[in-house]
Amino acid sequence: MSYTTERARNMPAKILFVDDEPDLESLICQKFRKKIRAGEYQVFFAHNGVEALSKLQEEPDIDIVLTDINMPVMDGMALLAKLNELVTMVKTVVISAYGDLGNIRKAMNGGAFDFLTKPIDFQDLEITINKTLQHVQELKENERLRQEREDKLRHSEVREREKAIQLELAMQNLQRTQAQLIQTEKMSSLGQLVAGVAHEINNPVNFIYGNLTYVNEYTQHLLGLINLYEQHDAHKHPEIAALIKNIELEFIREDLPKMLSSMKVGAERIRQIVLTLRNFSRLDEAEMKPVNIHDGIDSSIVILQSRLKPKPDCPPIQIIQEYGDLPKIECYVGQLNQVFMNLLSNAIDALNQYDKKRSPEQIKNDPSTITIRTSMLNPDWVRISVKDNGLGITSEVRSNLFTPFFTTKPVGQGTGLGLSISYQIVVEKHGGDLKCLSQPERGAEFVIEIPIRQSERVEMKASYIDSGCTGIIVDC
Repeated sequence: MSYTTERARNMPAKILFVDDEPDLESLICQKFRKKIRAGEYQVFFAHNGVEALSKLQEEPDIDIVLTDINMPVMDGMALLAKLNELVTMVKTVVISAYGDLGNIRKAMNGGAFDFLTKPIDFQDLEITINKTLQHVQELKENERLRQEREDKLRHSEVREREKAIQLELAMQNLQRTQAQLIQTEKMSSLGQLVAGVAHEINNPVNFIYGNLTYVNEYTQHLLGLINLYEQHDAHKHPEIAALIKNIELEFIREDLPKMLSSMKVGAERIRQIVLTLRNFSRLDEAEMKPVNIHDGIDSSIVILQSRLKPKPDCPPIQIIQEYGDLPKIECYVGQLNQVFMNLLSNAIDALNQYDKKRSPEQIKNDPSTITIRTSMLNPDWVRISVKDNGLGITSEVRSNLFTPFFTTKPVGQGTGLGLSISYQIVVEKHGGDLKCLSQPERGAEFVIEIPIRQSERVEMKASYIDSGCTGIIVDC
């Protein structure tokens, strides 16, 4: 029996839709009319974040909020932040345009449980609602169990109290593991979205790119025909001569080939971006296989390119790539790409924060830089280093770097799972090592060391550290 059917025996699931589209209310009521009539769903509607907060005050036991991101008065991101402050059991699902990856990623990092893309697929919507309701019910059940345990602890003997504390610790470990799995699933969903966008763009771009050669050839033929006609008969027809003058035929002759050339360059650029997106997601390569890890690093840099460019409040960040001659590495390429993305994103965040404390003269003399180095550690292992020239990491922070949920970023900007998951991918999935070398005012360097062949793992020999480096190694 489905979750919603069981829930309907007690009370309907309360769902709040927040969207400024005028037809959404009637469309939702039409699509879910059976469940509404059966008492399984009780739906509410608001047109912006302010109305949604007011509705939540009237109906505090609402289970799910499905909100659009772009709305007047108060948008979906602001509403999500307010809901996080309320600390309720309500879970938020964000809905946005198909290509709005930046806002979706920001919303997921800001605490959204899931996301949907427009136009809405109502089958996916129902599946997402049921999955979210299941999670809400589990949270409420966990909360009920927690309160019961606290009541028993207050009236139990010391021995029973110790057992209850041990059970609580076990439950926290379970919730921590569950949160890591949820975060990994979110990243997988974003990877699927990236791959889907790349696939949808790839076909029409290939069509355009493939036909540009023929268009250019046909254009040359037509221009040749016009030239030949001008030489023989055009001067005999005043109307044709007048039209040639009006349409500026000489300018067209000169500009049309340039225009086609520009279109070809643009189409080629789009093809390269699509290739980068497909290479980063690599959904068809879930199994371990030999790959060129430089491709994954390059793809991550391309995807983060917009964060490296100068902005009004952030100077540009330089990327230095010092790649060694590496063989293909046996790895889970999609997971390793996620590690590269996490390390580069953290380096960018650290440099942006550091630059806010520096003067323009200091930034000019010592520009923000991320250096990526790859090399052979020994015949069986490789070393990948991501180093920034930022503020560095304190000893207190270093001791907690790979602890789940630990973050130094402001609320809503970090989950505290990026480095923890990266450590798990490198150490547990690939039998390697992830460590941090850092000194105050000397930047931070994250070092990945993994075996070349996973099928025949060998004992890792002592890691080579560049002469003169006195950084502290954190190997959590």
